[in-house]
Amino acid sequence: MNKVILMGRLTRDPEVRYSQGEQATAIARYTLAVDRRFRRDGDQQTADFINCVAFGRSGEFAEKYFHKGIKVVVTGRIQTGSYTNQEGQKVYTTDVVVEEQEFAESKAASEGQGGGYQPAGRPEPSAAVGDGFMNIPDGIDEELPFN
Repeated sequence: MNKVILMGRLTRDPEVRYSQGEQATAIARYTLAVDRRFRRDGDQQTADFINCVAFGRSGEFAEKYFHKGIKVVVTGRIQTGSYTNQEGQKVYTTDVVVEEQEFAESKAASEGQGGGYQPAGRPEPSAAVGDGFMNIPDGIDEELPFN
């Protein structure tokens, strides 16, 4: 079984490209800084930097909603490969191919981590309609990922 679950922060905005052809597919690449669980002898907490690649709709989602500093959870599989660089040296690669990805904290929490998000005003609970649902103020709907 080849299954990976990671939680970490993006080290930079995703790099997104589209494949050639009639049905162009989004390919998003980003790196997660994943804290190591244990410290050795009082050392500073260290992190591993894991390269991730998301295809298709997952890639489009990453392009639209992910940015440097945001904390996400990624589920996927490890894929290894190799290529020969311009100097003729063989380079080995290891990536996590993303199968699922989701936010690991609220937008307001990520703002405190340098995410740069400016939250819109939130409706008060008293704005609830009789059916138990809250009205969404005008202008916030384009920020929702499920339009």
